[in-house]
Amino acid sequence: MVIKAVVFDVGETLIDETRIWSRWADRLGVPGFAFMGVLGGTAALDRSHRDAFEIIRPGLDVEAEIAAWEKDEPGSLRNHFDADDLYPDVRPALVELRAAGVQVIIAGNQPTRAYDALVAMDLPVDSIHTSDGWGVAKPAPAFFAKVAAVAGRRPEEILYVGDRLDNDVLPAGRAGMRTALLRRGPWGYLHADRAEASAADAVIDDLHGVLPALRRLGTD
Repeated sequence: MVIKAVVFDVGETLIDETRIWSRWADRLGVPGFAFMGVLGGTAALDRSHRDAFEIIRPGLDVEAEIAAWEKDEPGSLRNHFDADDLYPDVRPALVELRAAGVQVIIAGNQPTRAYDALVAMDLPVDSIHTSDGWGVAKPAPAFFAKVAAVAGRRPEEILYVGDRLDNDVLPAGRAGMRTALLRRGPWGYLHADRAEASAADAVIDDLHGVLPALRRLGTD
């Protein structure tokens, strides 16, 4: 079966989250190295990234802190992203895929504001979708059913690309999709080192690896 659509996760797949987490460290008044280390620890232990806040600041109300941050810095990016946070391989890799006649979609666990930020980047994609917009988040099967529906493809015609086994590769595979695990970001490197990474149809080091993976999988 030839793969006709590629669907990309967002955080640490398209977006480098270094600035986001660095701004969080500054906001909480802790060294960036300490915050990043704790975040990596939660990834290694299969704990939610939200647990990093509890470890650093026990009892912290994250939503209240976000609201206070917005009040303090209404014009800043705070815990959001813009085009400056795109990984450098994103635009050229998307152009390569479109030139090859592949349908390209973005669909990840992101808030509504992330949708607006991604649209503003004018990326060469066919459509952009977020979990908040759909009202369902990964790894729920309903999320991947939505992916297939917006693509208008059978699951086996779709390659889902992400940096995590738990949220991306394994649930997309269970939905019948082909999968590529991207080795970047804390989860990407840690998960690619696990035995379960063999469940991915491809393990890639950057987004330029997607098109060669498509060509290989298309001959399977």
